[in-house]
Amino acid sequence: MNTSATWLGDLPLPGRWAVVGAASVGMVGAVVGLVIGLIVHAPTAPFALVELGLPAAIVGGVIGLSTGVIVLAGRRIKQSRP
Repeated sequence: MNTSATWLGDLPLPGRWAVVGAASVGMVGAVVGLVIGLIVHAPTAPFALVELGLPAAIVGGVIGLSTGVIVLAGRRIKQSRP
């Protein structure tokens, strides 16, 4: 756990936000995919997990990256003001 926290803390701000966004939204997408897959057709549930979890992780990473860039730009603007 300490190694993961150190690795995540060493990333620049946009990268950190991208990793957290991808992981959190990807997990939610995977759980939703699993539940939907089990309801619709149980033998293919693992494929539904991937079909929803992977795109959700990509979207979460993009949203996290763009939010991290906005926060970083806001901090730099705030620091540059007298």
